[in-house]
Amino acid sequence: MATMNVSLPDRMKQWVDQQAGSSRYANASDYVRDLIRRDQERAEQLAALQALVDEARSEAPVRVSMKDIMAEARQKAPGR
Repeated sequence: MATMNVSLPDRMKQWVDQQAGSSRYANASDYVRDLIRRDQERAEQLAALQALVDEARSEAPVRVSMKDIMAEARQKAPGR
């Protein structure tokens, strides 16, 4: 596993230390890895949504409401 050093303002370091001290995380590294995993998942979901938008824009125009488009996108989005 690679090592990375990160500089944080005091308030952020205190926050990380508090989170790492909770029963959910074993240490600060565990907390930061969880944040990164969540950010990766979010980026993947946004990319999937953008792909749906791009696909819809490339198709011939149809008379579908934005509400219907969003409902279909939510159904197709990963993790839903």
